[in-house]
Amino acid sequence: MPPAEIKKVEELKEDIREHDEMLYRSSHVEAAAIDEVYGRKVYIFNKIINEHIGMTWWQWGLLCVSGVGWLIDNAWLQGVAIILPQVANEFNKEHPEFMTVALYAGLICGAAFWGIAADIVGRRLSFNATLFIAGVFGIAAGGPTNFTALGGLLAALGFGLGGSLPVDGMLFLEFLPGNSQYLLTLLSVFWSLGQLMASLIGWGFVSRWHCVDAQCLVKNGKGWVIDNVGWRYFNFTIGAFTLACFFLRFVVFKIPESPKFLLSKGRDEEAVEAMKRFAAMCGKPLPEDMLTVEILRSAAGQNDAMDDDPSVEELIHEHPKNMVGKTIHNVRMFAFNARSIDMRKSITHIKPLFSTFALGYTTVVIWVLWAFIGLAYPLFNSFILLYLEKAGGGSDVTTSSMSETYRNYVIISVCGIPGSLLATWMVNLPRSGRRGAMAIGTLLSGIFLYGFTAMSTSDGTLAFSCVTAFTQNIMYGVLYCYTPESFPAPLRGTADGISSSLNRLFGILAPIIKIYGVPADATKTQASVPIYVGATLFMISGLLMLTLRVETASRTSL
Repeated sequence: MPPAEIKKVEELKEDIREHDEMLYRSSHVEAAAIDEVYGRKVYIFNKIINEHIGMTWWQWGLLCVSGVGWLIDNAWLQGVAIILPQVANEFNKEHPEFMTVALYAGLICGAAFWGIAADIVGRRLSFNATLFIAGVFGIAAGGPTNFTALGGLLAALGFGLGGSLPVDGMLFLEFLPGNSQYLLTLLSVFWSLGQLMASLIGWGFVSRWHCVDAQCLVKNGKGWVIDNVGWRYFNFTIGAFTLACFFLRFVVFKIPESPKFLLSKGRDEEAVEAMKRFAAMCGKPLPEDMLTVEILRSAAGQNDAMDDDPSVEELIHEHPKNMVGKTIHNVRMFAFNARSIDMRKSITHIKPLFSTFALGYTTVVIWVLWAFIGLAYPLFNSFILLYLEKAGGGSDVTTSSMSETYRNYVIISVCGIPGSLLATWMVNLPRSGRRGAMAIGTLLSGIFLYGFTAMSTSDGTLAFSCVTAFTQNIMYGVLYCYTPESFPAPLRGTADGISSSLNRLFGILAPIIKIYGVPADATKTQASVPIYVGATLFMISGLLMLTLRVETASRTSL
């Protein structure tokens, strides 16, 4: 080893020795789930990101390309609520809420699959595949001529879409310096923008081409209802936008594999190369004596070089330059790693999440929060168009009242954006931090939902809907930040994927409660039962957040 590298190793070892182990363990309860050598290597990578690379234009670009995944996720989630009344008119279905059931069924499977796959196969593949699948089936969802086919396409769409929230957030986090991790909360702005985009497109298409009575149910040669094509145009538009965002990620803004993921798989050489590529993309190239495989392993106390798996080495020894070669290379790597995606491997990624009582408690509470909020949020938001229609015009819907309904939905969507911005500011306040900001937003959401049920005028309904959208975005924005920060990179995809899957699993109960818990001739009190349930779950979740043991602010994730 050259003298410069020896000196660098000694400096890094001194930094590691000076690092207070007790403080490390107390502020990083998730450290109990990882190998000590891996922890030291991540410390070295974090030190380079924090002190040499910092926050650059490239990470701001990554914020945008990660954010579009969140934008598209909520655009489709709200989109089903937007088109639901018109789909019911066209297919003469008493319970169109089953469309939401179909979407959530796909989201549940997608969240679990892509989250675990991100820990086994890699972040980059999951990051790109989710939008491609969602875009293809999203466009196809504009064409079906029967309710069953539409439900099947929405389920396939949901399978792709389910990976967006867990994968996009964790990938962004793993390229951030510690003092900029609060920007993970800023991703929730894109969640709000997704709702706004969906409401604007819905206002433009659905309010223009929709059915208000049986006389408009005249079909064309394709089996489409001529005056009710607005919801189809909506699906075509959002689907095309989804594919465009996939193209942006896959071709325009290329992203290296996460160095922390590569470290977790023992692929040190690739991890070092990924760090160098990342630094060069940020305009902060690493000096030759700053990071090498030898420096990394020696400073981490790994005296003997790790033997690479020969089958892995055989696949990765060359890095093709042209597009065809890269595609073949990626397919071969996927085929090799996919052999590891089985139930036994998944379980080995879950068990370490309960290595200690502190980590186990954090894991359980976070999963319970995602489950409870997963039911509470759609009990109100997935049927908000139905609530607004009832407040504005009852069953006697005209084109004018329909336009007013979608206008109000746009206003509500706009009101959610400041909530995300406020959450980004609150998470770094000493008196609130992640836990306090999250609890405040959740408790206020419950309180204002209770107030919503008492409104009997359209203005009052709109006002409380706007305030609730504001507080819910504070809640979700911080929860999305806190969750990936609470788990180490080798287990982050699995933990995030299960969180998101539980969120969707309980969310699928929302349309069932709406269908069977509220009769067609329900009184106002009976019709408000789903909202009461949602408000109560928000209140319970807010109190649970206050019991979380770890504050993730002012530290760098492992």
